[in-house]
Amino acid sequence: MSWDFETDPDFQVELDWVDKFVHEEVEPVDMVIKHAWDMHDPIRQRLIPPLQDKVRERGLWACHLGPNLGGPGYGQVKLALLNEILGRTHSGPIVFGCQAPDSGNAEILAHYGTPKLKETYLEPLLKNEIVSCFSMTEPAGGSDPTGFVCRAELDGDDWVINGEKWFSSHAKFASFLIVLAVTDPEESSYRRMSMFVVPKDTPGIEIIRNVGLYGHQEGEGTHAYVRYTDVHIPKDHLLGERGDGFLVAQTRLGGGRIHHAMRTVGLTRKAFDMMCERALSRSTQGELLARKQLVQAMIAESWIQLEQFRLLVLRTAWRIDKYNDYQRVRADISAVKAAMPKVLHDVASRALQIHGSLGASDEMPFGAMVLESFHMGLADGATEVHQVTLARQILKEYRGTGDLFPTTHLLKLRAEAAAKFDDVLYAST
Repeated sequence: MSWDFETDPDFQVELDWVDKFVHEEVEPVDMVIKHAWDMHDPIRQRLIPPLQDKVRERGLWACHLGPNLGGPGYGQVKLALLNEILGRTHSGPIVFGCQAPDSGNAEILAHYGTPKLKETYLEPLLKNEIVSCFSMTEPAGGSDPTGFVCRAELDGDDWVINGEKWFSSHAKFASFLIVLAVTDPEESSYRRMSMFVVPKDTPGIEIIRNVGLYGHQEGEGTHAYVRYTDVHIPKDHLLGERGDGFLVAQTRLGGGRIHHAMRTVGLTRKAFDMMCERALSRSTQGELLARKQLVQAMIAESWIQLEQFRLLVLRTAWRIDKYNDYQRVRADISAVKAAMPKVLHDVASRALQIHGSLGASDEMPFGAMVLESFHMGLADGATEVHQVTLARQILKEYRGTGDLFPTTHLLKLRAEAAAKFDDVLYAST
């Protein structure tokens, strides 16, 4: 029997260093660069690599990776606590070498890439000499892989890709894309697809437009609408076996969702901290907002939501470490993903309200946070999909009854109890 809500003292020292470093060095960078993934931005290139060097010196670079790939091999609980701090920043993940989609793409290449693919793409990706793109979602199929139509057909020693992909993260900055395409349309839903490494400069790749997120900086669009027209790639750029696309994709999603959730905890706590500061700074009708019962209710409800969600994420991370089996923790991961958007939405909305008109302006980040909550409800699978998955997993632990009334019907339970204790009840009369 072992339950512990304390962080290992040695690791807490590292977290304290990260917290101070992020506050003093990383958060100011967010104010002066446009996008931390843009390797062609000279300001970004002058500011971020020196910070990355400090992280490497501290031994905290790419903590999601095992020692064989240059990381310390932290478990999911330690990664969750680290990502909680990084989540309040834009640049934090890339300064620490654990940014999406590169972290997940690195895991795919590490598991399924050939030695040549690892040398060409994985090694520079791990050093953040390049960035990558995950190109899965489609304009018509959304995030449902069973509806995908982008095709890859074998032609001699080449795969030829034709089709369109939607919301391909960071394609405009990427040196290569990892693409999910249909290779065997007659196979079952989850054996139809395969995964490929596609160099960005391959002829036939067209970025139709870079889609921005509402509430983000104008012109910041980094989620590309991509068209592949007769894109030829070598036969050995297949990741895993033919038909393994769905399996390969799952390699990057389980742990990634936990990292994303704890970064959301960090972002939500940032909104909560600003809410509390405002309540203790602003007066109306002769007293601080903090003295108003409705404001107190907002703060209390926000704290409860945040702490409940944080504990759910950490428990899920602990279960992943314990079982080392994402399938066994599938329900927990779906619960985390389904709960995440509402927590950020509710806390950021209350923080906006307490800040009044300033909160609704673009001089504060709350509007972007609220819109980001809707983005979270769509990325890595829609909330509703995860709710369905969770419900199905839960219901496997139960069974129905063929009786007319429930097994917990009080009349039935009383009759059973009376029969069980008949001798006692008879003796007392």
